[in-house]
Amino acid sequence: MTQPMVAILDDEPEIRRMLSDALEDAGFRTASFARATEFEAALNSMSPDVCLVDLGLPDRDGLSLVHRLALESGASVIIISGRTQVQDRVTGLELGADDYIIKPFEPSEVVARVRARLRSPKSGVKSSQTARFNGWTAHFDRYILEDESGEETAFSHAEGEVLRLFLDAPKRLISRAQMQETLGGVAGESFDRAMDVRISRLRTKLKEDPKNPRLIKTIYGAGYIFLGDVKWG
Repeated sequence: MTQPMVAILDDEPEIRRMLSDALEDAGFRTASFARATEFEAALNSMSPDVCLVDLGLPDRDGLSLVHRLALESGASVIIISGRTQVQDRVTGLELGADDYIIKPFEPSEVVARVRARLRSPKSGVKSSQTARFNGWTAHFDRYILEDESGEETAFSHAEGEVLRLFLDAPKRLISRAQMQETLGGVAGESFDRAMDVRISRLRTKLKEDPKNPRLIKTIYGAGYIFLGDVKWG
């Protein structure tokens, strides 16, 4: 079996070396880059399973790269950054990152987060890549939501994970604990905030009334229920 590939984008040589050593010792393949331009050029010839992206890059804002990866790549995206403000974390998650790790960190924590992302369901797990529900069609091969008129709206890899979880279990309560177990990640405030952000963005893309959503219902203190009628294929 081919070892999973982790791409590391950070302009600090010590961090690249530390992460590469820890990940390779844990059985992963790695590719390291100091600049966004080098990383983007290499994407044409490699298909990473997970991307570790620093936000403070010398040639580009890391957030714009995170957004592109979330929309166009099938890889999970984990931000590694020295930015500690809550708004930085929220913005990164809203742009499609799957996780956010604050520097300084222990290499073992990054390895654990990468493993958690690889345990989460990928779009290719199901044989069918298309689900229809309540006038919508979700194309998981293209990360696209299509309404009845044919208008298309892109969703990120992270948003797609949550949407697939709902579509796999319509009209059943999904607790926060079940989401954490299925999607991976570390339970706690950061994970809960990430889920809140993804669900809010999905509701917006599904043109839901935020005060009275029709499809994704919050059951306070318990979790969520997806109320649509789902047909795969």
